[in-house]
Amino acid sequence: MTCNTAEINRQLRKSGYRVTPQRQLILEAVCQLGEHVTPETVYDHVHRIAPTLSRATVYRVLHFLTEQRILAMVLMAEGRLAYEMSGPEPHHHLVCRTCDSLLELPHSVLQSFLRAMETQYDFEIDVSHVSFFGHCADCRSSDGA
Repeated sequence: MTCNTAEINRQLRKSGYRVTPQRQLILEAVCQLGEHVTPETVYDHVHRIAPTLSRATVYRVLHFLTEQRILAMVLMAEGRLAYEMSGPEPHHHLVCRTCDSLLELPHSVLQSFLRAMETQYDFEIDVSHVSFFGHCADCRSSDGA
């Protein structure tokens, strides 16, 4: 999804949700800050504009926007959370535990796995994002491995 806040606001209203000033401010912050933004970074950004806005509100709004599939939650190294705008097709990440770099992985890579889970276990996985953890080539080569 692009950062077309007017379109996102229309979607929210059409779904019966209000577009509160807090939601608007936090959505705009995510759009301005770019990809893989942490809740703390969002809070720091919006706190300069609206000093009375609490961390709890930022977390609640990020969670709400994720539930609405406007944002996607990304699990980073060491269990940290980050957010990015959702796209038309989900994508996933390869996360290096050493340098914290992210590589985007297209959803199509997981299709055969998802089909196998449904065929073998009669279980349909509702997946919007997966983070796979390991070590990138640069970090492996610098360790002499």
